[in-house]
Amino acid sequence: MKNIFVGNLSFGATEDAIRTMFEAYGTVDRVNVVTDRETGRARGFGFVEMSVDAEAERAIAGLNGKDLDGRTLNINEARPKEDRGGGGGFRGNSGGGGGRQKRW
Repeated sequence: MKNIFVGNLSFGATEDAIRTMFEAYGTVDRVNVVTDRETGRARGFGFVEMSVDAEAERAIAGLNGKDLDGRTLNINEARPKEDRGGGGGFRGNSGGGGGRQKRW
């Protein structure tokens, strides 16, 4: 199974359009266009999963640099998601604002 990164998508690109492009090279298991949580608008990239590695490699080679909706696509094998470390945002300071000091 190969996970393929698809970058430089137009904000109007649909999962169906991306699926159609990749299906010319083989069976597509899943397409995901990444959207902004707050606005629901596409963020300009997505991922395609293909179970046959040879088909995925042909798709990457054949589609990288191609045009979709006036944008040149950047397509390559997706890197594994990096662990950003847990932490919940606590940075260890005592809170309180601090910053302003009276100068007499």
